[in-house]
Amino acid sequence: MKRKTFIKSCGYACFGGGLLSSILQSCVPSRIVTANIEGDHISIPLKHFKSNDSANPNYVIVKNNKLHFPICVYQLADNSYSALVMRCTHKGAELQVFGNKLQCPAHGSEFENTGKVTHGPADKNLRTLPVTIHQDHLNISLK
Repeated sequence: MKRKTFIKSCGYACFGGGLLSSILQSCVPSRIVTANIEGDHISIPLKHFKSNDSANPNYVIVKNNKLHFPICVYQLADNSYSALVMRCTHKGAELQVFGNKLQCPAHGSEFENTGKVTHGPADKNLRTLPVTIHQDHLNISLK
């Protein structure tokens, strides 16, 4: 194969792979919600939660520029939610979500979807925020 043909083929393959990847990602519902702070709470539509399925954890990550850390909201049951500040209680790193658990990329601490620490070095549970349902919205108190 000639060099020019090889480079051209590789270019098409890279472009096609990138295009396919972006198309597939657009089919997956986004789990990140940018929400406005309204007084002392954040309100997000309940439509972001479909139904509770333990095989496919139902959660959204709520972001706002005024928040130091995102909030991960899990749907635990039909009308039961858990809102967790995604800040590790060990050294303060931002947590990552892996299904029904949150994990610290800095030192490996792990937390349940209720905020309970399951693996150290963290020894304190995550900060939880009160959640209420009002009509078709979930209100997360920032107090």
